[in-house]
Amino acid sequence: MSENTDLPVAMSIAGSDSGAGAGIQADLLTFAAHGVFGTTAITCLTAQNPDGVMAVQAAKPEFVSAQMLQIDSYFKLRALKTGMLYDKGIINAVCDFLESRREIPAVVDPVMVATSGAALLCDEAMSSIRGLLLPLATLITPNLDEAAVILGHRPQSVPDMREAARMLNAMTGTAILLKGGHLDSHTQVTDILYTNDGKMREYSDKRVLNVNTHGSGCTLSAAIAACLAKGQPLEMAVENARAYLLAGMRSSIRVGRDCFIAHLDPSQTSD
Repeated sequence: MSENTDLPVAMSIAGSDSGAGAGIQADLLTFAAHGVFGTTAITCLTAQNPDGVMAVQAAKPEFVSAQMLQIDSYFKLRALKTGMLYDKGIINAVCDFLESRREIPAVVDPVMVATSGAALLCDEAMSSIRGLLLPLATLITPNLDEAAVILGHRPQSVPDMREAARMLNAMTGTAILLKGGHLDSHTQVTDILYTNDGKMREYSDKRVLNVNTHGSGCTLSAAIAACLAKGQPLEMAVENARAYLLAGMRSSIRVGRDCFIAHLDPSQTSD
């Protein structure tokens, strides 16, 4: 891309992961890998590493609003994504922004619980997620545990996932990408995309073993937002984002005790 060509701009509204595998840090790496300029509205600071979350410090809702408004006042946002929003005040602030910017494609990753089991959403905030945030999304990307919280029951099979995707779409009026990585299958991972025109598409891939999946949901939702920012239609954005995540898992990098998602192509970085 020419140095005189404006990069598409996307925003991540999410929490900071001090271990850098998820949250704002993973989102910015993902935006950069797609040739998208990443901006942020940080909702929470976390003290965490891939083993778990020790502490969470939430930002004040008015400060989250100020970050979003400052970004929007300068940049032409082509897409945004939300991650960890944590409490009702932050969710309401984000919803106010989304309601007034309906032209910006919004990918909502309904982050609720960390892989380690730590709560990333206050109990009292669930009603705001269901009633306010989800209907404002262009696409919602829940995993099976998050779908269980929203619907009240957990899909246990691919047929269950199909029905859950339909139910989530009927509840929200929004396209759904239901992620099946938590199904009890050691060989395959199936995700289901259900769009507002009633089309359903299934993606099935061989499970990638021996890689820590911390940050995989953040990475996928950020990649979809980046592809939307580049003007791709939703189905193409989902397909390309999944391919990016799978490539990053298959070419994982070792940091510390584990192998993690490679967000950047090593050939594009200098030693």
